[in-house]
Amino acid sequence: MPTLYIVPTPIGNLEDITLRALRVLRECALIAAEDTRTTRVLLQHYQISTPATSYHEHNKLTKLDAIFAALESGDVALVSDAGTPGISDPGYELIQEAIRRGVRIEALPGATALIPALVASGLPTDSFVYAGFLPRKPRALRDFLAALAQETRTIVCYESPNRLLETLEALEAVFGARPLCVAREISKLHEEFFRGDISAARAHYRANPPRGEIVLLIGGYTPPPAAAWDEIAVRKALYARLDAGEPLSSAAKALAQVCGWPRRAVYELGAGRDHPPEK
Repeated sequence: MPTLYIVPTPIGNLEDITLRALRVLRECALIAAEDTRTTRVLLQHYQISTPATSYHEHNKLTKLDAIFAALESGDVALVSDAGTPGISDPGYELIQEAIRRGVRIEALPGATALIPALVASGLPTDSFVYAGFLPRKPRALRDFLAALAQETRTIVCYESPNRLLETLEALEAVFGARPLCVAREISKLHEEFFRGDISAARAHYRANPPRGEIVLLIGGYTPPPAAAWDEIAVRKALYARLDAGEPLSSAAKALAQVCGWPRRAVYELGAGRDHPPEK
């Protein structure tokens, strides 16, 4: 039965590819590549002559029929420019359609930027949130961060170098002082890990404008001791969630778990809201 293989490719160093991935790329009938020019460099390096066709953000829907036609007679390997297809790269729609059509799917383990960045960041790795690429527009970015302001798990996201300073400024405005790591150019010649807090990162990258691919990791929210949760503190935390668009019921439930107040009491503070919390 023909198989759609999801094949991770190196994010930098061409040695970061598995023997199994190389075998699949050699043996499949077709490679669906985000950019055939980028993939050709990898294929030539390992002397692989399998035909490749483009499958990217702008043709991902129109190319479906051609890819499934190829799957009728042989295996197809899906690759992106770097890393694992489907992780902030094209692939989701193709995989969904393959599932709908009953096509066999095999996802190979391999290179991705977020896991090496996470484990080397020094931030907690037992539980984390992957947020993908952050919104570009300032208002959308602030709203997005506000919704994550009380997330207790490590937050992992991707960012472009030309937007990093703007994002760090928004992070400091919404999150305040937090531990942070900027992982840059992972597995490449100029790999760098900056570990510190948000303010220190802003100062560093103002003096040293960043280049290359960036993974941004932010420490999770640490709730203050339960004794600190008086009514004013609870109102402030609750109103911040409501202003970020979270429904009152879910905001009250989540906040009650953090502050130790009964959920009903927190809910009533929100239901009776008629003025902003005290400064």
